[in-house]
Amino acid sequence: MLDPRTGKRREIDRALPDVSKARDAFAWLQAELERVRAGAFEPATPTAPRFAEYSATVFERKVDLGNIRSAKGREKWRVVLERHLIPAFGDLYIDRIRPPDVKAWQAKVAARIRAGEIAPTTANTILAVLRQVLGEAADDFDIKDPMRGVEPFDTREHRVYTEEEPNSLAPADVPRFLEEMRVRFPQHYAFVLLGFATGLRPSSLRPLRRSGPQADVKWGDGVLLIRRSHTRRDEVMETTKTDLHQRLHLPAELVEVLGAHAAALKGKMHDSELLFPGETGGFRSASVLDKPFVAVSKAIGLPYRFTPRGMRRTYQDLARAAGIHDVVTRAISGHATPAMQRHYSTASSEEVRGALAAVISIATGRPIAA
Repeated sequence: MLDPRTGKRREIDRALPDVSKARDAFAWLQAELERVRAGAFEPATPTAPRFAEYSATVFERKVDLGNIRSAKGREKWRVVLERHLIPAFGDLYIDRIRPPDVKAWQAKVAARIRAGEIAPTTANTILAVLRQVLGEAADDFDIKDPMRGVEPFDTREHRVYTEEEPNSLAPADVPRFLEEMRVRFPQHYAFVLLGFATGLRPSSLRPLRRSGPQADVKWGDGVLLIRRSHTRRDEVMETTKTDLHQRLHLPAELVEVLGAHAAALKGKMHDSELLFPGETGGFRSASVLDKPFVAVSKAIGLPYRFTPRGMRRTYQDLARAAGIHDVVTRAISGHATPAMQRHYSTASSEEVRGALAAVISIATGRPIAA
């Protein structure tokens, strides 16, 4: 029969070992056919496309409107649609998708989460894309939003950063890490130092221009302008991930390190306007620091994995150890909210011990050693 929800022929074939009479089997078949027909709920919108076609339209619309600006963002949408959502919903007419369809899909994804095949945070990213597509469909075709009553996946037991894997260096380990980086990979030292010193995302550091009419380094004033973001290949957004443009006044020692780095560039790297160019003079790849970080971590005996993303987390702990006010800390790193700043922070055992000692001192009325 023709399935009204997909517009495709559907075969109904099932063994009925407990049915001995042909008329009973025929009755079951008729009931099953009626159940499939009833699955339409109401007539389809004549012009309503299938999910696969409509989701591509929504994707293109968001790119055209600037809602998805970065190459990384476009790549994320493509992967989510092609690998996850189109296989699940692609054949369904967009106005035939119902909350039970989404919840049934969620149940399958939840089973994969329990099996450790996918993280709940990743599942919620996929769910967020589905929510945007179906939300647009509700407006475009004047239908009820199929996402009503659909809750996000539970992330309470999922920790991206743990005590065993904090992806952050203790302040005492930072000098050792930097010195090893300077010795083993001098071409990356200035980049890493700037990352630790500012907590800025690597994607904000890679497109920095040291020269040219729109230079982001104002050498005479010791000022660094953060106003672009690089994510993939040679594509740059003329804004940052959070649309925050920053003007950072750098200490003289940091300017000196950046100046020495710039002076040491040779060949195509020297000819480039970029502060941290790749060997061909273009942008460094997003993975350029991955192997150096592994090598340096191993050399200093770090007992956990530490990635370039951890520079942003380490900065928060360094700033706290230096006694910098949270407002100033966020003004440098570009964190929009205190909650996000806390997400990137790791309280050390010494901080916790000192805090508990201070509380006990107040509670008992006598000094307590940390």
